[in-house]
Amino acid sequence: MPRLGTLSGTLEVLEKYQFRFQKKFGQNFLIEPGIIEKIVREAEVDKTDCVLEIGPGIGTMTQYLAEKAGEVIAVEIDKALIPILEDTLCEYPNVTVLNADILKVDVGRLAKERNGGKPFKVVANLPYYITTPILMQLFESHAPISDMTVMVQTEVAMRMREGPGSKDYGALSLAVQYYSRPEIVAHVPPACFLPRPNVGSTVIRLHRYEEPPVKTADVAFLFSLIRASFCQRRKTLVNGLQNAPGLGVSKEEAAAALEQMGLPVNVRGEALTLEQFARLAGLLYERSKRAGRDGRTRGEGQV
Repeated sequence: MPRLGTLSGTLEVLEKYQFRFQKKFGQNFLIEPGIIEKIVREAEVDKTDCVLEIGPGIGTMTQYLAEKAGEVIAVEIDKALIPILEDTLCEYPNVTVLNADILKVDVGRLAKERNGGKPFKVVANLPYYITTPILMQLFESHAPISDMTVMVQTEVAMRMREGPGSKDYGALSLAVQYYSRPEIVAHVPPACFLPRPNVGSTVIRLHRYEEPPVKTADVAFLFSLIRASFCQRRKTLVNGLQNAPGLGVSKEEAAAALEQMGLPVNVRGEALTLEQFARLAGLLYERSKRAGRDGRTRGEGQV
């Protein structure tokens, strides 16, 4: 079996199995060994780690991970790739391949069964079309995950680490920064993939917080508030909250809370820090409780 991560090795495997790329799965395979080695190195994988890899493809990065980690659990949604993975990973007894949709996998249960309940390290070249749902699923499941080193679209990576005042700052920025500390690891040009994507890629490491950096009475309400604040970016925060269905916040309540915080009534959501959103959520949640309303909408952290 050829060493993967090179164009020749990748083409040999694809031709052997007559594999056809599935656009619906967002398949782009890495063909630059230096990038793969950097990802594994920056993820700080060693023999004490159990790594959860999402979307192993033909097993390119899986081979590198298997040589460094104690165990690798690779979750692949495409059934056509399973016999290929059985072939390319046959020399690595510490790898288990699961044919499943990661969005339907109980990661907490998997950690309990395969890693004694200890935290996974997540390392993945994520499908770009479902990057955000996968990350939020992992965050919100509260499964034991120490950190995530993932390849994503560059634009998305930049949004994850942006702060107030930037046009790229939004609900995704706040959600990622509530659960983790983002760190850019590397930028990867399209030429490092087969087939070449139309966008640039970036590896970002998300260092998971043991405790979120801010306190909030109700996480679901906090993220409902954040989503409403960015739903219509041109509107002031007060108008955005008033118009949000299911939030239960009036214009007068929002204005009073902002005044209590020392913020102008015409402020926009993009100007608030995570700490300010947490305080605003606390004030509005307490007002809602005193008024006898639940004040919550479902969907913790959805962005």
